[in-house]
Amino acid sequence: MPVLNEAASIHAALAPLRTPDAAQHIEIIVVDGGSSDDSIHIARPLADRIFNSPTGRAMQMNLGAQQASAPALLFLHADTRLPEGAIEQVAQALTTHTWGRFDIQLNGRSGWLPVVSWMMNKRSRLTGIATGDQGFFVRASAFKAIGGFPEQPLMEDIELSKRLRRISRPACLTAKVISSGRRWDQHGAWKTICLMWRLRYRYWRGVSAIQLAKEYRDAR
Repeated sequence: MPVLNEAASIHAALAPLRTPDAAQHIEIIVVDGGSSDDSIHIARPLADRIFNSPTGRAMQMNLGAQQASAPALLFLHADTRLPEGAIEQVAQALTTHTWGRFDIQLNGRSGWLPVVSWMMNKRSRLTGIATGDQGFFVRASAFKAIGGFPEQPLMEDIELSKRLRRISRPACLTAKVISSGRRWDQHGAWKTICLMWRLRYRYWRGVSAIQLAKEYRDAR
């Protein structure tokens, strides 16, 4: 789990993974990118190991993966909750697939969030591209073989999906992770949708992730 100032949400993300049934099958690794709040203090009793990293989600996730010893990796954002039975579903999916993700349900105030969630799930099935907030999982051997996440400031999940898609299509699990819709609530649903579509289109056209990250920050 990559973390940066997630004190408000990290307990709710980690606590369900510390149940006796779940904890005996998994190792929880938290990688902090320089939080200035109580994120690490809250995470410490819930995580198996905590590491510090330079800020950058891709770098943080790569560091966590390097420290993991399990044959499967699950990358979970701090504002995302796994569905019941997620660990068993991931293990089963990886017997027939190299990688995959869950469907997503965005949680927030905007009435457009169910529509956004449906669009994200539909697009992912059609394109074979997954985003990080969908609960990204992969065989550790495949993750290592493709070099992990590209250490770029934006679209690292899109790029990883493209590389893994050359190996196989993803397992698209219908069970839903619950993820925060705060950016849609804060910046407006349609404004955020248009921004993300524009950025993805420009990335597809070859614009660098560094330039797109600057545009994303400026737009916010």
